[in-house]
Amino acid sequence: MSGPAAGRAGRAQPPSDGPRVVALGGGHGLAASLQALRQVTPHLTAVVTVADDGGSSGRLRDELGVLPPGDLRMALAALAGEDDWGRTWEALLQHRFAGDGPLAGHAVGNLVLAGLTGSTGDAIRALDLTASLVGAVGRVLPMSCVPLEIVAEVIGADASNPMGLRQVVGQVAVATTRGAVAAVSLRPVDPPACAESVAAVRRADWVVLGPGSWFTSVLPHLLVPDLRAALVETSARTLVCLNLAEQAGETAGFSPEAHLEVLAAHAPELVLDVVLADEQAVVDPHGLMAVVRAAGARLVLAPVARGDGTPRHHPDRLAEAFALVFGEHPPAGRGTPEAQAWR
Repeated sequence: MSGPAAGRAGRAQPPSDGPRVVALGGGHGLAASLQALRQVTPHLTAVVTVADDGGSSGRLRDELGVLPPGDLRMALAALAGEDDWGRTWEALLQHRFAGDGPLAGHAVGNLVLAGLTGSTGDAIRALDLTASLVGAVGRVLPMSCVPLEIVAEVIGADASNPMGLRQVVGQVAVATTRGAVAAVSLRPVDPPACAESVAAVRRADWVVLGPGSWFTSVLPHLLVPDLRAALVETSARTLVCLNLAEQAGETAGFSPEAHLEVLAAHAPELVLDVVLADEQAVVDPHGLMAVVRAAGARLVLAPVARGDGTPRHHPDRLAEAFALVFGEHPPAGRGTPEAQAWR
């Protein structure tokens, strides 16, 4: 077996009850988080970035004016049911047309979401209908109901001026920039938040940020005013799941500490409770601990990587770490002694 369903073979069924969890992000990072979280709780909401402008998503966004469906599709696939029906639909959502005709490069799930949005006139209704179709565990929502554009301030994007600051526009351009991203913003400025996403954050027990592309999938949620206010004001505890490695272009040269420092620079009022990191990915645990403590959070180090040489999280290991954190039981025998200090 290959593809997304293969990563789910033999996975434990979700419990009948659990905390209300909202996971924010996009792309493969959010999908990995959802594949883990669905094993911990059925009360799960994915809040997905809507700034993708490349590939099939970019084409449908430009041609039809719909929300870019790619990251939304991936979240739905990650939450699809474990039975044959759910796995069949998951595979279909992820199937991408080959060839060089008009459909080449389009994922079926992108077309389904675009078609349902057009026929119902409501992007949220389209997502809920697709979730029902695949037997999804939880709900998938956009962070905003309008397509967004990412704008980055990049140092050294121009090879002839390595210290110069240049504005780079668009998710694909930012993700592949040759310079160092210093900050990001959104167009339109102060975009409207999805009301259902705001409500989910406000009633959550836990909010999970990351893993994922830091500037283009994680930080954008903090740039939508009403969603940012909900993240700051919610009574939910906030967990940041760090990436396993730097990302070429977007976060080249970033340490785990740098990811947290950038997060704090973009949302200094955001209160963190837990920072989860892979124990093998942290070169300087004491340095990371200092940054985590400065944020008022506690650090949990656990073996959450696949261990196959790729910077990808293992859903089952990540699920175990989430369960331990949500249950407030530190993982015995893992990490450094000070990383097991729970607040």
